[in-house]
Amino acid sequence: MKTVPTIKMVMEAYAKFAAVERMRMEKPCERTVESALGGTRRLCEIGGISLDEPITVLGRKRLEIILDTARASGLKPITLWSYLYALRKLFARWTRRYYADEKWTIPPLEMPSCRRQSPRYVRPDSTVLAKVKDWYRRLEGRKDRREWVLATLMLELAMRNGDAERLRWSDFRVKDGRAVLCYVPHKTRLSSGRTVAWPVHPDIWTRFRAYHGAGIPHDKRRGWAKNEDRDSQLVVPCARDVFVRLNRELRLLKIFTGHKACYELRKICVDHVYQKFGVEMASSISGDDIRTVTRYYADPSAVSVEGVRVVDLL
Repeated sequence: MKTVPTIKMVMEAYAKFAAVERMRMEKPCERTVESALGGTRRLCEIGGISLDEPITVLGRKRLEIILDTARASGLKPITLWSYLYALRKLFARWTRRYYADEKWTIPPLEMPSCRRQSPRYVRPDSTVLAKVKDWYRRLEGRKDRREWVLATLMLELAMRNGDAERLRWSDFRVKDGRAVLCYVPHKTRLSSGRTVAWPVHPDIWTRFRAYHGAGIPHDKRRGWAKNEDRDSQLVVPCARDVFVRLNRELRLLKIFTGHKACYELRKICVDHVYQKFGVEMASSISGDDIRTVTRYYADPSAVSVEGVRVVDLL
């Protein structure tokens, strides 16, 4: 006789079945399982749903109510949807046969109305890019060298604002004289867990080392622990204050608009790597999924080759 399991029973079973599936197919990875369980637990907390309730309470109407309630409380939509897509993993196609073996009745998850997608990336014209290049070059001679470092992390290494704020010197790995930036973007930490490992240009690394060797500005608001070495310190202390300053400057120069003007630097980086080296390299430097990169940066109408005969490629 089939039964309807509780949310807790499904979560525990999912973790167990995922371990078995991983032995066969090498996925889902442990980070995916952590994301699914954590997101489900958080979504239930927001909606006031006990884990001892049957899994059937997580229907479309109930989920829409949870989303509306959370939005009204000020929670960011992107955070809500990350929890929802984490919950979706419990209902993945590969789980059905395992649930059937347990003789459980688990209806398919009916998702709420899809969120509106962000518009595709609009490439700035050559005039704007020239202004960005000139502005970036002038940053290097400034007294507060954090400005150049932050701009470099975004324009040259495609880091997001938050990741640049959290970056520590220990995230740079040096081997055989070659520096590599290794970190997990916060946006993907609870989903794919995709790690960015991108080689730093020797000229940039030399300048970073000079900045590091000159002494790290002390963060009076945080304060460093006595047992903390320099390599574990933040690369740019009080980075948010610097971002505010750079955002304001970019708006005054009429290079970009909006309160996140600096974020456009990251987009320029991803887009140019995509155009020059392809989607895989753009995915590697940004930490985004290949489908995300293609969705925002691909331009099928742009012709990138001239006079090619396919028969010559055979």
